[in-house]
Amino acid sequence: MAFRLIPREEKFYQDFQSLADELHRGALLLEQMLEPERPEWGKAEEIKEVEHKCDAITHEIIQRLNRTFVTPLDREDIHALARSLDDIMDAIDDSAALIRLYRLESVRSGARELASIITACTRQVRLALDSLEGRKGVIIHSVEINRLENEADRAHQDAVSRLFDDEKDPLMVMKWKETLDFLEDATDRCEDVANVLEGVVVKHG
Repeated sequence: MAFRLIPREEKFYQDFQSLADELHRGALLLEQMLEPERPEWGKAEEIKEVEHKCDAITHEIIQRLNRTFVTPLDREDIHALARSLDDIMDAIDDSAALIRLYRLESVRSGARELASIITACTRQVRLALDSLEGRKGVIIHSVEINRLENEADRAHQDAVSRLFDDEKDPLMVMKWKETLDFLEDATDRCEDVANVLEGVVVKHG
């Protein structure tokens, strides 16, 4: 075993796991927001609190990166992973904020399904990060995230199609189209994380 004069800072793995835990919590809150017939607008505040916590964890990761000499992953990978994880929470927060901003009174078809897929994606993100340090199993979870993102694409297309067919109020069409787009975007951001993780595994073996 090679002697390392300056030890590697391994806490990055724990920080990523903590960040993923908060993402999953935010996704569950979004599901709860959309569960009743009338969305629980108040959940947007709880989601915003989670988003602030994610921002704080992301900031700490970047600060630690700046003061750490030897890192367990390449610096650009740590930075990309932290930013892409935070982007997931931003998309979840944006979705919840829009639902409250537009005072949407009832949940349209497809919204709950997309929220459920977001939660499933964040669960896979957490499992992938659990596997990251040992580099074993990451790809399995990344592939599942990609599959879920494809499922979200189909759910989004179906929901938008039904929206255009069923909704006669142009303003409501605009509000719900934008909301559905934000929900689908959260799964895209999960796929971004999967792509970063796959790159790390390929690079480090």
